[in-house]
Amino acid sequence: MSEVTTIGLDIAKNVFHAHGADARGRALFSRKISRTKLLEFFAQHPRCTVALEACGGAHHWGRELTGLGHDVKLIAPTYVKPFVKRHKNDAIDAEAICEAAQRPNMRFVAIKSEEQQASGLVFRTRDLLVRQRTQLINAIRGHLTEYGWVAPKGPSHVAMLGDLLEDEIGSSLPEAAKAMFRTMLDLLEELNDRIGDLDKEIARRAREDAIARQLMTIPGVGPITATAIAALAPPAETFAKGRDFAAWLGLAPRQLSTGGKQKLGSITKMGERTLRRLLIIGSSAVVLQASKRGAPAGSWLEQMLARKPRMLVTVALANKTARIIWALLMSEEDYRVPVATAA
Repeated sequence: MSEVTTIGLDIAKNVFHAHGADARGRALFSRKISRTKLLEFFAQHPRCTVALEACGGAHHWGRELTGLGHDVKLIAPTYVKPFVKRHKNDAIDAEAICEAAQRPNMRFVAIKSEEQQASGLVFRTRDLLVRQRTQLINAIRGHLTEYGWVAPKGPSHVAMLGDLLEDEIGSSLPEAAKAMFRTMLDLLEELNDRIGDLDKEIARRAREDAIARQLMTIPGVGPITATAIAALAPPAETFAKGRDFAAWLGLAPRQLSTGGKQKLGSITKMGERTLRRLLIIGSSAVVLQASKRGAPAGSWLEQMLARKPRMLVTVALANKTARIIWALLMSEEDYRVPVATAA
């Protein structure tokens, strides 16, 4: 009987599905496994490669199965989808995962430790609170418009409305409306306090982390971006060069080439979107400052701003920053400002 070398595991909340194959890819078994019996099944199974889609809960099961001696591989769902045949169900998904894992050039996702996931949770929570704050601000401004008041844009201006509610604005509002605005403003103040606490926690992590301190020497990389790179990005050794890291972040142009003619489109926006967004925000600040005060004479940024739109320069600078980050992580050196050359 052939030996099972690879198992594709389709994970779910309660019922999992495993598909086992030998080294030649021939199916040897396909069965459902309940959540309570999953670890028991793999504890009794001979050591082999277990492949999972990199989705919710995959890192937890990856750590558990690795502890049982199996070689666990996580695959991005995008790379599994081409192997799904016709219809979709748990058995077909498990077979597709198994087949994808046996491809010689398949790319895998590194399994995160619990501490890495906890660090990432800080940023996910902050993003959630910022989105809730934006939603609340838009609600306050929208409802005020119904009563003839237009609040200036920005969280700071909306927060000032609390004092005005008891004076100019409050005198023109019904009591029920005034109570609702007070409720929303109190909630906005609480969200601002929570976001401020998380910002302090992120700043503390940045001060204590050697990698974060190193990355903060790069223009446009602050405490939030630096600690996010340390928490969310895979090891620098995962990538052969800085271009690969920038492409993983989705900052590389999409290729639409055919017939020997090269055609590049907008950036792919694949990979870790939180890091991509932070890098673009940081690059936007650098470009804005250079537009107002001028970039260093003869620098790459000055040449780009002279002949390209500002938004394009911002994305290009984010790509360049990503490659610099990879170089610093590999060399373990601080950033050195390049010497400008005369045109």
